[in-house]
Amino acid sequence: MALLRMIVAGMGLMLLAGCAQVSQLASYSVTEQQLQQLMLRQLDQLQQQTRLAGMPVTLAVEDMQVLIGPDNSDSVRLGTKASAVFSAFGLHYPASLALQIEASPYYDSNEQAVYLRNLRLLDSSIDAAGYRGNLAPLSTEVLQLVNVWLQDQPVYRLDDSDPTQRLLMQMPLNMAVQQGRIRFSPR
Repeated sequence: MALLRMIVAGMGLMLLAGCAQVSQLASYSVTEQQLQQLMLRQLDQLQQQTRLAGMPVTLAVEDMQVLIGPDNSDSVRLGTKASAVFSAFGLHYPASLALQIEASPYYDSNEQAVYLRNLRLLDSSIDAAGYRGNLAPLSTEVLQLVNVWLQDQPVYRLDDSDPTQRLLMQMPLNMAVQQGRIRFSPR
């Protein structure tokens, strides 16, 4: 009887140790560089025609820098460079915009994807025909463009071709923002 208890206890310890190892092995992180590369591949989708002060404007985001968890926060910071072309009286006037945006990452377990929500404009600047400064209405238009795009477009989707991610997709997940990465682990 004592031998049976020792065998059962030993098997229980091995099962617990195995679960702990699986829990440690079954975590996955997405780095700033990975997230930035994914977003840069999708920039051609970030173009929109709008009107500003009655003039047609074409806005396009051309470049994006990503910081995950800056200043030990639970946010993602995006530095975007965009171009704007104003059209008036048959002429086109180009301008360059730079925006600093902060957002909260959100994991959608049904989609198995990360979205950015609650966008906040931290800083903006414009360079147009010799004028350099802050142009709040155009910054708002670009922020709306990025916000609309991010509502439907995940910034990261778990990949079932990766064994670790496939294992994670089979269980409820926690997502944690750490400096330089987003980490997924089982609950």
